[in-house]
Amino acid sequence: MDAFKVEDLGYNGVATDVAPNGSDGGAKQPEQNTSPGRARNELKVELPSSCDPPGPNNPPKQLVWIIFGATGHIGRSLTSCALRHNDLVVAVGQTHVNTPASMKNWHPNCLGTLCDVRSRTTVEAVITKTIAHFGRIDLIANCSGTAIIGACEDQDEHEIRNQIETNFMGTLNILQLSLPYFREQAHGRYLIFSSTSGALGVPGLGPYCASKYAVEGLIEALLYEVDAFNIKATLVEPGLVRRDDPDQPEREKIVGTGLPLYGHFLIKPASEPYSSPTSPAQHYKRMVQWLGDRQPTSVVKSAELVWQLGHCSFPPLRLLLGSFAVESIRDRLRCVIEEGEDWRELNWPSDESPGAGDDKDEKEDPERDEEADDDVKVEAAHS
Repeated sequence: MDAFKVEDLGYNGVATDVAPNGSDGGAKQPEQNTSPGRARNELKVELPSSCDPPGPNNPPKQLVWIIFGATGHIGRSLTSCALRHNDLVVAVGQTHVNTPASMKNWHPNCLGTLCDVRSRTTVEAVITKTIAHFGRIDLIANCSGTAIIGACEDQDEHEIRNQIETNFMGTLNILQLSLPYFREQAHGRYLIFSSTSGALGVPGLGPYCASKYAVEGLIEALLYEVDAFNIKATLVEPGLVRRDDPDQPEREKIVGTGLPLYGHFLIKPASEPYSSPTSPAQHYKRMVQWLGDRQPTSVVKSAELVWQLGHCSFPPLRLLLGSFAVESIRDRLRCVIEEGEDWRELNWPSDESPGAGDDKDEKEDPERDEEADDDVKVEAAHS
């Protein structure tokens, strides 16, 4: 009699027959790849069913993407993911970082171009070029951004304005210049990359947080305004995302190499008051330097979820990527709710519940009660 067999989910994500005590139970086991990177790649990630993600019940159609910031941290993985799924992509690099030659020959389904999102002229040129090349635009993802790591006091006016101009005004430029086209075709979708720093203040990222808070408010307001035109938008809030999966070299071939260690974050030397090793203003610098490329959230899986977001039927207002994003934003919201409860009774005497004062006034005003009775009698007489 064969030994009792159980299913074991190996590193390669394949269910294999394994008998207790290490015996094979007469079954031949397939060779397993124990690479953790391989395991990460083959584990399935999917949006919740409430979003109606692409699948057998919602077959994905070929969409035309514009991806601003396509040469950056998450942008290039999203570009690669969309191309792998046979979508058509306009990959937009940065005018002051990339070159026209570096944006060519990425993929047969990809058109590379350059843009500075702070300049409305260059944003408009990207939109015009996309329509001329692919005939339409289905969705726009804005992955562009910049940040300075440093105390609020240490950042000069130029650095602060550049973060606001890039992160907030750049997003606004994209929205204002593409909305007329989306309204005319009666559909469109925006995937706007915010950050966990758009939901909570992070020491060392003050102006960056301010720019992302502004983006969050902008998109929330915009959704009410454009819902009647069948235009959707989602805020993507990543948290501590690894730059690239090392087991995906084909992604490097498609979208190039050479990302800086901290992506779009620039570290500014601290002034003397904020230079101590334990200074709160140095918090984010310490964190990114300690993590390096060991961030807990996979950029490859994040890109896959964002691609599904572009194809799902019911996109959410926010997509939180990674446990750090979920837990930190949840804790922040819990603090806001608890603080609100502290002030809920502020406008009422401590020994009275809301509305008690109104009842007391009514009891202490017999003349008002008599007037009300007279009104009732008059109405009864007329009836």
